Amino acid sequence: MENVHSGQRVAVLADAQNLYHSAQSLYSRNIDYAALLEAAVNGRQLTRAIAYVIRADAPEEKSFFEALVDIGFETRIKDIKTFGDGSQKADWDVGMSLDAVTLANHVDTVVLCTGDGDFSRLCSHLRHEGIRTEIVAFQESTADELVATADHTTDMSEDTERFLL
Repeated sequence: MENVHSGQRVAVLADAQNLYHSAQSLYSRNIDYAALLEAAVNGRQLTRAIAYVIRADAPEEKSFFEALVDIGFETRIKDIKTFGDGSQKADWDVGMSLDAVTLANHVDTVVLCTGDGDFSRLCSHLRHEGIRTEIVAFQESTADELVATADHTTDMSEDTERFLL
């Protein structure tokens, strides 16, 4: 990867919902978050690692949240919203974007672990501000416009034995 050196300060923002659904639909497996964090940091200085998760009262989620913390992620937890018609919604797009813009003053690189094309405008903004932007996601479920706006993309599908449990 060009333009990467050990002195770079890195923030890693992981969209756990997006990654979970991609890993499940493509491989029926779960993400190895320790491998994800290691790949995202890539020998540089980690400033912040934040995982954005949704609480849906699933039995295993408390141990998952704790495991993320043990690996080195701060967790941001949002409860799922259920509407009158039974539909559910929960996403972290705005929260992740605000954190990225806030952290941009303190880092050289922001690594977004998501394939969500909604973050392409964030990448464009960060690059305009002089921040290197990187994506770590599964290529098959990563929006083309996100890849186009990032400085570098790591395709987790190229090394599933590393990135999946």
